[in-house]
Amino acid sequence: MLVLSRHRDESIMIGDDVVVTIVDIRGDKVRLGIEAPQSIPVHRQEVYDAIQRENRRATQTGNGATKDIHPPKKS
Repeated sequence: MLVLSRHRDESIMIGDDVVVTIVDIRGDKVRLGIEAPQSIPVHRQEVYDAIQRENRRATQTGNGATKDIHPPKKS
């Protein structure tokens, strides 16, 4: 893990497209501003973990879960 020290209003670059700026520091909380292209998803860790769990759950179908799905009729 790379650890950097920054003051308020200072930024770091991730690659050429992502800018992380220290917006505010209050006690033990730091507010970050993140500028990234829309094609790069940015989530808090707990949200990302929930998305991953849901994606795994969605791909684990039980036996017979697709038995009622039929191929489209030819016209």
